[in-house]
Amino acid sequence: MQAVGSISKTQALTVDDYVAGVLAGDRTVLARAITLIESQARPHQVQAQDILQRLLPHTGKAKRIGISGAPGVGKSTFIEALGCHLIDNEHRVAVLTIDPSSAISGGSVLADKTRMDRLSRELNAFIRPSPAGGSLGGVAGRTRETMLVCEAAGFDTIIVESLGVGQAEIALRSMVDFFLLLLLPGAGDELQGIKKGIMEIADAVLINKADGDNRSAAQQARLEQESALRCLLPATSGWKTEAGLCSARTGEGVAEAWKRIEAFYRELEPKGIIAARRRQQMLDWLADLLREELQRDFYQDPRVQSRLPGVRKAVLQGEMTAVQAAATLLAARNGQSKISEL
Repeated sequence: MQAVGSISKTQALTVDDYVAGVLAGDRTVLARAITLIESQARPHQVQAQDILQRLLPHTGKAKRIGISGAPGVGKSTFIEALGCHLIDNEHRVAVLTIDPSSAISGGSVLADKTRMDRLSRELNAFIRPSPAGGSLGGVAGRTRETMLVCEAAGFDTIIVESLGVGQAEIALRSMVDFFLLLLLPGAGDELQGIKKGIMEIADAVLINKADGDNRSAAQQARLEQESALRCLLPATSGWKTEAGLCSARTGEGVAEAWKRIEAFYRELEPKGIIAARRRQQMLDWLADLLREELQRDFYQDPRVQSRLPGVRKAVLQGEMTAVQAAATLLAARNGQSKISEL
């Protein structure tokens, strides 16, 4: 195995190379490990699981923060401001950003590094954009694994920026300790189309762009959010969700937001609340993987593949309901001649 720092971007790596490189903080190896984890190829998946298994004892020590908000709210600008503040205070920050994938081509722009130019140049920062692909909930399909690898590489703060897709953000909530919701001032509806669902899972709400002519509208929005939060149960037991103001452009409120996050960990970690949340997250991860594997196995079954075209045609022609179609395919998968009730 070559010494860390001498591995090229094209050199074939063994599991030992990946593990040693990640633990040493080699950014090239870290990036390649994440690419391996995101690969859909079976041989890559097997190798990736070997790597993760060996890195697992070195994970779990970072703060895991999810940040969401509607498009245009300033998530990238806020994350850059927060990341630079953390680095100035001797933290190491990994930012995992999720880019939407085209429903037509399947491609993603992956331009978050250009939106966080200053942060991307910091030696103690690592920014990894990933395509959402077909994953729901505003996160990529391998976000959990990527978080673990970044933790093993020594990053003490992991920030996940979601797509900002509304109530489906529950997927991100199931991966992080602290969930921060960014809102805009003067957007009309006091819940800005995001509705009650996402408010219920937020550990903090920040009205961004609270500067200049927006200041008055931002203060009014904060009061409205405080009023709405009083009607909801806390997202985390033992913690009060509060609404605040910030301006990612000027930096106002960013340090205060971090202090609030630190207070969250300081108050809840001794009570075991965060540890309990992470245990539940591991079970959620297991359930997600089982669903994914069962779906893959189902569609790869030759009996399903032989019946699927005809069943789809029958549904489109109105000869069969979707419920009957699903029951037919499940019966075929189980080798049954009769359709069972769903």
